[in-house]
Amino acid sequence: MNEAGASRAVRRAGPADAAVVGRLLFDFNTEFEAATPDSDALSARFRELLGRDDVIVMLSGDTEAPTGFAFLTLRPTPYYVGPLAQLEELYVVPPLRNGGIGTALLSASVEAVSRAGSQEMHIGVDEVDVDTRRFYERHGFVNIEAGADYRMLLYTREF
Repeated sequence: MNEAGASRAVRRAGPADAAVVGRLLFDFNTEFEAATPDSDALSARFRELLGRDDVIVMLSGDTEAPTGFAFLTLRPTPYYVGPLAQLEELYVVPPLRNGGIGTALLSASVEAVSRAGSQEMHIGVDEVDVDTRRFYERHGFVNIEAGADYRMLLYTREF
């Protein structure tokens, strides 16, 4: 397999991959200047999360040279027999973007949640993030109201 093909190879991550996934999430948050726990704290949290049935992490590349990840959660919904999937994060290492890794991660994610019984996936995207919106639309995802661009507000409260 060539180097580009190897970097797009995707597999489901397990607890042994917690440090790699934690570091990737830290890098993602740092790149976008988001508040974040350090890599060790994220890794510790992923050690627990990666053993759960309602959490799916798809990892591209390999342990020594990861190229990206997708983090998904599953939750019950009254609208379908199976769970509703939420794509929490999708990240590709910056110098490797636009090479098909994001597409490989997204495709593998859709397959994984479908196998888990999910019939729908939600993805939150900032209104101003036009490139990301185009990426998801190119892969068959639609805005809640077709043709409408509006802000979705997210309210949070820490305890």
